[in-house]
Parts: sequence; structure tokens; C-alpha cells
Amino acid sequence: MSNNNDDRSVVLCFLTGMGIGAFVGAATALLLAPKSGRETRDDIKHAADDARAKADKVIHELSESGEELVKKSKEILETTKAKVQQAVESGKETIARKKEAVAGEKEES
Repeated sequence: MSNNNDDRSVVLCFLTGMGIGAFVGAATALLLAPKSGRETRDDIKHAADDARAKADKVIHELSESGEELVKKSKEILETTKAKVQQAVESGKETIARKKEAVAGEKEES
């Protein structure tokens, strides 16, 4: 489970880095390109819109990953809770049997 999350994290970081690099490269190309001011502003606006869309996608993916992690954590918690309750009950039963055995030994003495 941890390995899967690590792989996902590495991929997400890589894609984020690629996105940032693409944005910086596009912005640099736009600023250095021989275009009119209006064309450059339009290009920058489109690049910003694309970056916003990509950021929204990454946020959505992170949100889904977070929700999945919370769900799995709750499942693990419930399973662990059931196991602990079962162990406590088993311990109580063992203690009760030992008390009965000790009480029986006292009566025989």
C-alpha cells in the first residue's frame, strides 16, 4: 500500500515539475517572440488558462487520492478495532476461567 502511494507521489511530482517547466518555457517563448503586444497578451492569457486547467486537474487527482486514503484508513481502523475487541473478550474469558480454576482449587483444599 505504501509503495503504491510512493509511486503515485513520484509520478505526481514529476508531472507537476513538467507542467511548471512547460509553463515557464511557454512564458519565456511568448515574451521573447517577435509579436505585437496584443498577440503576446492573448498568448499569455491562453497559457495561463491552460495552466489553471492543469492545476485544477492535479488538485482533483490529489483530492481523489486523499479521499481514497481516508477510506482505506477507516477500513484499517475498523478491522483493527474489531481485532482488539476480540482480543479483549478472549482475555476476559481467560481471566474468568482462571478465577474459576483457582476458586475450585481453594474449595478442594
